[in-house]
Amino acid sequence: MASPPAPPTAPHPVDAWLPPGQLLVYGLQHVLAMYAGAVAVPLILAGALGLSRAQLVYLIGADLFTCGLATLIQTVGFRGVGVRLPVIQGCTFAAVGPMILIGRQGGLPAVYGAVIAAGTLTLLAAPYFARMLRFFPPVVTGSIITLIGISLLPVAVRWAGGGDPSSTDFGAPSALGLSFATFGLVLLYKRVLRGFWQGVGVLLGLVSGTVLAALLGRLDLGGVREAGWLAVTTPFAFGLPQFTPGAVASMALVMVVVMVESTGDFVALGELTGRPLTPEALSRGLRADGLSTMLGGVLNAFPYTAYAQNVGLVALSRVRSRWVVAAAGLILMVLGLLPKLSALVAAIPAPVLGGAGLLMFGQVAASGLRTLARVDFDSEEGRLNGLVVGATLAVGLIPLGSPGFWRSLPEWAQVVLQSGITAGSLTGIVLHAVLVRGGREG
Repeated sequence: MASPPAPPTAPHPVDAWLPPGQLLVYGLQHVLAMYAGAVAVPLILAGALGLSRAQLVYLIGADLFTCGLATLIQTVGFRGVGVRLPVIQGCTFAAVGPMILIGRQGGLPAVYGAVIAAGTLTLLAAPYFARMLRFFPPVVTGSIITLIGISLLPVAVRWAGGGDPSSTDFGAPSALGLSFATFGLVLLYKRVLRGFWQGVGVLLGLVSGTVLAALLGRLDLGGVREAGWLAVTTPFAFGLPQFTPGAVASMALVMVVVMVESTGDFVALGELTGRPLTPEALSRGLRADGLSTMLGGVLNAFPYTAYAQNVGLVALSRVRSRWVVAAAGLILMVLGLLPKLSALVAAIPAPVLGGAGLLMFGQVAASGLRTLARVDFDSEEGRLNGLVVGATLAVGLIPLGSPGFWRSLPEWAQVVLQSGITAGSLTGIVLHAVLVRGGREG
């Protein structure tokens, strides 16, 4: 008799397709976690370049739309492009300084010319950069994941205090109370709820915190009333791109930083989701960064990278499906087209975001510590591993302790070193190669 057919193999959690309602709610949770960071870049750039309010609104819409498009490219993927992990794409903060300098000299057309050229170079360099994956053993990846979490915590702290540390009411009792009420609510939801509701504990905490803020009179919906209903992003809205060698070189350096940071985020997600990163997957992910950055220059947006704050949400929610983040990409595209909706999301008070962010970013650091728990620290080689961890964290945390520490160095060096994640990652990679791999081979 013929043997019965084998039961169908369940898909990996990363590839699992959830019911549409769950995709929408989980996706919205990811959008709320990254929204403040996504809109911060156009806000800073517009202020530095003296753009009008109408131009600022346009930049925000273009950025959100392209964030969504870039996220779809990264999560869904096609023909050798896209890491196909639950990765949210957003504008890298490493590009802010160079974009301001380029914009002051040549305007936005020069900025977008440099962005397009740097994206093209990243697309071409991705397969070669991906060969570096062998320099990311657990001692390095655990150190980087821990560093990512610790580096993000000050962002959550600033949100928790009210958003602007220079404000006279920063750290006001009402802000702190709202922040830690949200913090406690997320903890409560994650402890007592089960299944789907436990997975959206962060979203429930943000909604509850926002309702509490409204009751305390800390919810401002003025931006929603002022926003328009529809805004369509058109290519080259600020003029045809201009390509100048100096601007292209500085933006290409930014994309080197992006590739290092994205690699760290991809490795972290591979650890969290149970789908370890391969050189082929890394190459696809970096190609997606390059393609998304090229599209950013065409669609009046910016260079794009994986957003580390959403790594924390994957760790906290334990929802690993990339289709959830693809749904978040669709939501971002809709928000980019409908300013009233994006203004509604932006109305969530900073202390509410801070309360949830403290937990999310702490979870990233905890994930790094779990990876480091598998590392040998007792043998002779293990003691060298301890040096790698210590040096990675020490160098990576310098910009947090003293933001102006590297200001006397050349601009190109500041671009690399001011990103603590990049500086720490490079330190860990180099030291492990020299001290551990070099000693082993010697």
